[in-house]
Amino acid sequence: MTFIGREGPIATLRDVIDRGLAGSGGALLVTGEPGIGKTALLHHVLDSLEEDGPQVLTAVATEPGSRRPFAALAELLRPVRVFDGRLPPGQREVLRVCLDTRTAPDAGPFQVASATLNLLAEAAARRPVLQVIENMHWLDAATAAVVTFAARRLSSEPIVLLATLREGFRSPADTTGLPVLPLDPLGAAEAAALVDAQAPGLSPVLRARVLAEGDGNPLVLVKLARVAREAYGEATTTASPPPVPRVESAFRARLAGLPPLTRLLLLIAAVHQDSGVTAVVEAAQVIAGESVHPDDLAPAVRGRLITVHGGELRFRHSVIREAVLSGASPEEHRRVRAAVDRTPSGPGPAREPVPASGPGPDDDADAALEAAAEHTERGGVLAAVAALDDAARITDCPERRAELLLRAADLAVEAGRRDEVARLVDRADAGPLSARQRARAAWTAARFHHDVPEGTDVVTLIELAEDVAADGDGALALRILWTAALHCVWEDGGHTAAGRVAALAERLEPADEPLALAVMACAAPVEHGARVLARLRHWAAHPSGDAVTDQTLGTAAVLVGAFELAASFSAAALNGLRAQGRFGLLAKALTVRAWSAALLCDLTVAVPSADAALQLATETSQPVLRAAIRATQALIAALGGRFAEAEELATEAIGLGGAYRARPVLATAHLALAQVAAAQDCLDGALDRLRQPHDPASPAFHPSALHYGLVDLVDVALRAHRAEEVRGVVRRAEEVAAVHPSPALHIGVRFARAVLADDADAERLFSEALAADLTRWPFARARTQLAYGEWLRRRRRDALARTPLRAARDAFDALGAVTFAERARRELRASGEASAKGVPDARELLSPQELEIALMVAEGLTNREIGERLYVSHRTVSSHLHRIFPKLGVTSRTALGRLLRSSP
Repeated sequence: MTFIGREGPIATLRDVIDRGLAGSGGALLVTGEPGIGKTALLHHVLDSLEEDGPQVLTAVATEPGSRRPFAALAELLRPVRVFDGRLPPGQREVLRVCLDTRTAPDAGPFQVASATLNLLAEAAARRPVLQVIENMHWLDAATAAVVTFAARRLSSEPIVLLATLREGFRSPADTTGLPVLPLDPLGAAEAAALVDAQAPGLSPVLRARVLAEGDGNPLVLVKLARVAREAYGEATTTASPPPVPRVESAFRARLAGLPPLTRLLLLIAAVHQDSGVTAVVEAAQVIAGESVHPDDLAPAVRGRLITVHGGELRFRHSVIREAVLSGASPEEHRRVRAAVDRTPSGPGPAREPVPASGPGPDDDADAALEAAAEHTERGGVLAAVAALDDAARITDCPERRAELLLRAADLAVEAGRRDEVARLVDRADAGPLSARQRARAAWTAARFHHDVPEGTDVVTLIELAEDVAADGDGALALRILWTAALHCVWEDGGHTAAGRVAALAERLEPADEPLALAVMACAAPVEHGARVLARLRHWAAHPSGDAVTDQTLGTAAVLVGAFELAASFSAAALNGLRAQGRFGLLAKALTVRAWSAALLCDLTVAVPSADAALQLATETSQPVLRAAIRATQALIAALGGRFAEAEELATEAIGLGGAYRARPVLATAHLALAQVAAAQDCLDGALDRLRQPHDPASPAFHPSALHYGLVDLVDVALRAHRAEEVRGVVRRAEEVAAVHPSPALHIGVRFARAVLADDADAERLFSEALAADLTRWPFARARTQLAYGEWLRRRRRDALARTPLRAARDAFDALGAVTFAERARRELRASGEASAKGVPDARELLSPQELEIALMVAEGLTNREIGERLYVSHRTVSSHLHRIFPKLGVTSRTALGRLLRSSP
């Protein structure tokens, strides 16, 4: 194709390739309508590469091949499989199962992506790697999960991904966040120049018709110009010519003129995802019942419909393949697929035709269902989804098909595959659904909003749970009820239906079970708080070993103010969720861990957890979760003294949280903004922010704010001389604390009593607050010490004040709470003791990912082990360490570990 009007896209592609292959990695998706020139543009740029340039890996996704797991990945990685001996044995085996056995492995996409990244990195260490994927919208789901996951983690590797993506297709790449290069139709001048180059001398009338029908689409213009030239030559007649056919129709006409065996071979190639000449010929012999030879493809090669090179057959453009497929009947498609399956080179093992008396469709569906159960038990979530989808395709029973598809969609939610959820629910919706199934489909499709279904009422969810329970599926009913409980937490704090949610949960499962505990923690934390906390402590002492259970317990713990338990449960869930490929749940566990750690001011944990959670929430299309993380990051920034960053993040969180009516997001964002205002002595503004989560009329109102906002509310009110305005909130907190043993709530109540007490009682109450077990709450202890020191200094007891103030300063320095550390220093100076400025530590000097890597090095993990946890290559880990060492002034892993372990 002549690249008229494409100078800009060519320059963009070359720039991405040059910068990425120089060591910074990169990816670019070329998008546009069919025929706009996506593939031709890529090939034009690739043809211009130097002979000693990058190693180019290619894969062409086909619509018929979109179902076989890892079909495109096997094609893409085939040239670099020679390096798999350099991989750890586990990763080498994962790739072998994925790429050689042609079955979906039980390993999750994270492990496959990690192995793929390391394989590419090993190849790129010897020669930069350029990956080129055509028709990314047709990638099989397993390959799409791996490729898009890996593409976001190429920043330190000489590896680039280029892909073409068709407009209007729902695709796994829709939510990847990868950069996009849209190709627009050619302008009028460029289109005219292209037509004149392809068919000079067309009559004005015919030329105008070609330009009008081509509408700026390069491929259509080229094909129509050639058809017009062949049909009319250089005729100058002014008579109106017959309508010029559209390009696909033109191709069909050319296909119709081919010999029958050639047409059969092309249909097999269009259906057969591997497109090897041998396999195509073998299948043709099965169908035709006569000898077929590769030379029978020659007419299609001469007609410039296909290319044959190295035993591989390729259509010159996807439009040609579509013309072949659309020109065949359903019966011809079935015959071809059956023949391909029976050939030795087909996508599955050779097998004889199933006799008419053999197992029927529902027997095959039962086998697929059993396979799904086995995959789920072993943690292969996407493999289970594929097996359930296969069972749905096979069964003849519409009701059963709908149930299988909805079950598959439910698992796809846990995997964070929004594209798969949408596809499966759409297929279920296409069939007859009962009212309960329609409600369940709506529940499943909407769960990417952190389990908050848009437009779904809590009462509707309760009724759906009751109906499902009445049908005997108590486990599913409880999970639906969990969604209703989260709806109460996120959108309607204190919802009137919350009691009904908690009561139904008690009836469905023993109250000791983790999910039932979590439902009660959401819906009725005060009434059931004592029971929930007792069971949480039991599970903490007797770990379940199940990642989903730990993630659920972490959520329950954060809702009852046991932040130290929430952080521990969430941390315990991470490796299991990674291993199982439950991306969506992993993002939630990381979010709970980050939020809990931020409230505890454990910034060493909070910073990298929030960073990882944000990336996963984006990748798994969970906007409310993203808003919660942004609010958490705003709080982290405020504690670290980065006020402009905190204000920017909090503003973003309020915008996102307001759009979804996510009250905890708004409450946390206001807490962050209040921290900023208070640090800048804007105490009235800070107090106004802090009161919003406690005001039922405010969109940020939420009862859980009593757990984590009470200390700041009372502290700022006292400093603003407005203590009387918050006594009502304190009284309410004391009433709740009388029946609810929430650790965070009781810490806040003890602090409030001491700070607001008369002089006669204050010292005793401060002593009681500091005597409590705050071993896992160092930030709360330091806040109390600071308040006590300030109280002593205001009463001119400077010598006594220095001890708690000094302890508070040291604790704040160790925690990285820059704002509070400076406040403690000011108080110490006012008491007559000089206090030097704190020295920046690793949290301030390193990026979130660098901090996480440094901490893992301190644990003694190798680069490969760190890479497996973070899903980057071990070479990327090494690159990060080369930047970390000089930042921290160390020269070895041993010195780095010693430095971090010696940090307070």
